[in-house]
Amino acid sequence: MEGSVNSHSIRPSQQHRFRPAVVCGCIREVLREHLSGESYDLERSPELIQTLSSSISHRVRELGLERYKLVVQVVMGEQKGEGVQMASRCFWDADTDGFAKDIYINDTLFCVAAVFGVYYY
Repeated sequence: MEGSVNSHSIRPSQQHRFRPAVVCGCIREVLREHLSGESYDLERSPELIQTLSSSISHRVRELGLERYKLVVQVVMGEQKGEGVQMASRCFWDADTDGFAKDIYINDTLFCVAAVFGVYYY
């Protein structure tokens, strides 16, 4: 097979890497678009969380992150001045995989959104 080139790569090209700063910008845009002017509403929260996670996933997909499995996690609650802590733990390849997060807070609600990108070899 002289002259043939193996087109399968086990690492993403530089332009197709998960870039946390860029993904964070996407999350921030979606949160601001959907939550500006919103008040916390327990009844409406599940629908809003689904909309946020779908919108974030769609926006990040537009970055062309081919061969990445995206996991989007959105947590929302009523803002009462109390702190909230969130933690996650993953087993992955630090060279290809990554995560990004952003937080939105107004007078009545808080929202934490995270995107995990795991590269398919």
